[in-house]
Amino acid sequence: MSDTIYNHLEFLYGADQAKSVYEAVQQLMKAAHITASKTPAHMPRVSNRDVTLITYADSLQREGERPLQTLAGFVERRLKGWISTVHILPFYPYSSDDGFSVIDYYAVNPAVGEWGDIQHLNKSVKLMFDLVINHASAQSEWFKRWLADDPEFAGLFLTADPNTDTSSVTRPRTSPLLTPFQKANGETVHVWTTFSADQVDFDFSNPATLLKMLAVLLFYCEQGAQVIRLDAIGYLWKQLGTSCIHLPQTHAVVQLMRAVLDTIAPDVVLITETNVPHAENVSYFGDGMNEAQLVYNFTLPPLLLHTMLTGKTHKLREWVNTLDAPSTRTTFFNFTASHDGIGVRPVEGILNPTEMDHLLGHVESRGGRVSYKSNTDGSSSPYELNITYLDAVINPQLNDDMQARQFLASQAVMLAIAGVPAVYIHSLLGSHNDTYAVERLGYNRAINRSKLNSDVLEAELKNPATFRAKIFNGYLDLIRARTPQPAFHPNAYQEAVDLGSDGVFAVLRDVGGQRIVAIHNLTATPQRVRLNNADVKSGRCLNSGRIVEGGQTQLAPFEVLWLEAD
Repeated sequence: MSDTIYNHLEFLYGADQAKSVYEAVQQLMKAAHITASKTPAHMPRVSNRDVTLITYADSLQREGERPLQTLAGFVERRLKGWISTVHILPFYPYSSDDGFSVIDYYAVNPAVGEWGDIQHLNKSVKLMFDLVINHASAQSEWFKRWLADDPEFAGLFLTADPNTDTSSVTRPRTSPLLTPFQKANGETVHVWTTFSADQVDFDFSNPATLLKMLAVLLFYCEQGAQVIRLDAIGYLWKQLGTSCIHLPQTHAVVQLMRAVLDTIAPDVVLITETNVPHAENVSYFGDGMNEAQLVYNFTLPPLLLHTMLTGKTHKLREWVNTLDAPSTRTTFFNFTASHDGIGVRPVEGILNPTEMDHLLGHVESRGGRVSYKSNTDGSSSPYELNITYLDAVINPQLNDDMQARQFLASQAVMLAIAGVPAVYIHSLLGSHNDTYAVERLGYNRAINRSKLNSDVLEAELKNPATFRAKIFNGYLDLIRARTPQPAFHPNAYQEAVDLGSDGVFAVLRDVGGQRIVAIHNLTATPQRVRLNNADVKSGRCLNSGRIVEGGQTQLAPFEVLWLEAD
């Protein structure tokens, strides 16, 4: 691994600087207090028993208790044994963007808890942390010291002449790319701000910046993180005259981090967050061994929503059959919802303009919002749909039982396809749009980030007649049915199959000794399917226990039938 690390540094910084930077990296690695795994780095790190919960540290709140304690109590009481990993969204002190404008990378926000709370939760589940690697808060001590020309922070943040032509730069926002700041000496500098004026971008062409962020990465490993999410990683390296996204240097930085972790923390998994078209997204798998082990499956949420709205599964089926991880060490991180909106860029080239317009109009009709990004030609285009996945999917004219079946059918698809499933807390709990939060806080993403009173929530979950309980109990039933099945291993064979009804999505999962056909009626009408299309004649349903014989069967509206073949 030493040669690999050195080679990446030489590519990034040239032979003149590579040696000294390499020595500094070696010092960081030697100083890290990480218990080394005896498992070889090339072995898979995930299995069919892996399910991730995505949540903010303070999504659940109880008076007189630190939110991280409340979260740990909920996980231990309600989810232990079924959720393997908890992704705690940024829990560091921050100034904006609900945590993604970090003031102090080494601290826990005292409003949510302390490091001891993180370590307590780690006794029950694996933990996933965010490395907010592209930018820091403009209110951070790092940025203040950079403005003051502190030599320790020289070159840490990226500036550009305000007259620079940045028209080729790919933007995820419509806010200005360059933001003026006044340094301590009175000089005005224009700092690169990809996401907002409060989020100032690092300059990774300076090796000291890389070393600072490597130190943070290793600190998170010391604190128990077993999965590291590389936030907005695609924008990390900037080079004028290019799109400044997915540059070769960015991939080299990911490969460098992978090499470092494989050497001293091989149990730690890297996951890249790049909300872009599928081909660009999967480039972060690298060659299957040298970059991220997990990549967010960003195409799934919008394409599955389109499928639920139209009741036509052929596009989803065709797309699933293109999914291919390059090695058994890599797989997809499957999700339908997260703290952000539903990105629409990943379905470019899959949905036509009419279908895209229908998707946007539908979301707005259900109380959601559409957020936009700036294009290089000066125009803007849709970037994400801000709505809870529940309200995006369900038909409000149906009764609660049917709405729950409809939503759970969508979630069952996500649980059935190859990869590691990730469940957003508001999907698990059946949360509706928080339009009040949007009005109160002034940004669209607040619609999907409600803070829930834990005592009120527990009362709802204890009453099986409540909508939250219907969703929560139904979701856990699916997870319980899925977890023990070897055929749901991320590396098990997968093929989406046509069972004779375009309203039904079916996927064949097969591993030595077990064959499952996961069948999902995504319509409000009964559907008859031909099992022999999947080379199955009979079997037992894993999630309901019913027996199917004769090579065909009928599914009730929104029925999920995970059939283990005889």
